[in-house]
Amino acid sequence: MTLELTLKETYLREQPADAARSLETISDRKLSKQLAGIQPAAIVASLELLTDSRASAVFRQLDLQQQQGILHAASPRLALTLLAGMRDEKRQQLFETLPEAVRKDLERLQQFADDSAGRLLDRPYDTIRSDMTVEEALKVLRRSGTRRARSLYVVDRENKLVGKVDMQAMAMAYEDEVLSELLEDLEGTVLATAPRKEIVEQLEKYRVDSLPVVDVEGRLLGVVRYQRLFDAIESVATASLQKMVGVSADERALSTATFAVKRRLPWLHINLLTAFLAAAVVGVFESLIAQFTALAVLLPVVAGQSGNAGSQALAVTMRGLALREIGTREWRRVLVKEVKIGLLDGLALAVTCGLSVYVWSQSLGLALVIAVAMVMSMVAAGISGAVVPIMLTRLGQDPATASSIILTTVTDVAGFISFLGTASLLSFML
Repeated sequence: MTLELTLKETYLREQPADAARSLETISDRKLSKQLAGIQPAAIVASLELLTDSRASAVFRQLDLQQQQGILHAASPRLALTLLAGMRDEKRQQLFETLPEAVRKDLERLQQFADDSAGRLLDRPYDTIRSDMTVEEALKVLRRSGTRRARSLYVVDRENKLVGKVDMQAMAMAYEDEVLSELLEDLEGTVLATAPRKEIVEQLEKYRVDSLPVVDVEGRLLGVVRYQRLFDAIESVATASLQKMVGVSADERALSTATFAVKRRLPWLHINLLTAFLAAAVVGVFESLIAQFTALAVLLPVVAGQSGNAGSQALAVTMRGLALREIGTREWRRVLVKEVKIGLLDGLALAVTCGLSVYVWSQSLGLALVIAVAMVMSMVAAGISGAVVPIMLTRLGQDPATASSIILTTVTDVAGFISFLGTASLLSFML
């Protein structure tokens, strides 16, 4: 690596905000030369700070290997933005060169539900920043060709939505006036995953002509315009009629009992099999439980805490997947986080539970057993809560349907083995 290339990468890594400003000023035809040979990981942070259109322009000037690396390292929001800025044929060619796991994850992230804001949003103009002058903003607006916008949604340097500017206020302002001085409070926002019903509720509540669509970090993705909102009202009304007669591919509150049984019974059978598995684990330690009956009393405590911790991790992970906050490629980061949480929670509960058991039983050995088991089971719960929904999503299954059944089995088995296994090893202290 040459000295010039090393300096460029260091600048991009250490000063991403300044590097982003530099990328905004470089002409498109010079971008490919200036960024040639730079590692994708060094470019990602600066792309996050660029406007959507500029980030797409920079991305298009990179070579194929750099584009592959950026899509692999980028956050879900940035990856979706970059893909949206490509022509269909170019996007398809790039997809064919990606590893299968990365390609499937990106394809899943691109799929918004038919009734979600992500399917209704428009990107009618380039990003308008709060530090722009009125003159600069109007140039962007003229270049976009937009004619019917009554207000402009404004973001900060991190692309986070900070407010809106009324077009009439801009027309009356001086050209050198900064948009931050004209900002008005937002009257409503929706996530890209928000259903049409929520969009309609926001429209009725605030009586606005448009709604900004943001991601979970508050970054502007687009705008849902009034015409689409009216279409959404009609769709919601139609959906309500369909629910009343049970016309749906999924189970509804008014679906027939036969339909519900067909959907639920297979999973109940699976749950039954997993319950037998957990019972078999307890059966292995039958003689130990018969010898120390206090273990039977405390066994539900460990399993219950493990199940609660696993449910917490599961809920957070599934929410991240549903909101496109994470993809299946982020499984390592999610796993490390939940392991740390499980370890810290386990240590805290081990102290509390160990002291309580010692006061109750006056047995130091029993207190030590449940303390060790609590740490092990909490870590196992965090791992299962993080990995199970991501694994099911990667396999093309619905995590909302199957995750809880698998999680219950894993946490029960982990709790039983950690508690009874530790008790077996430390039986001489009981």
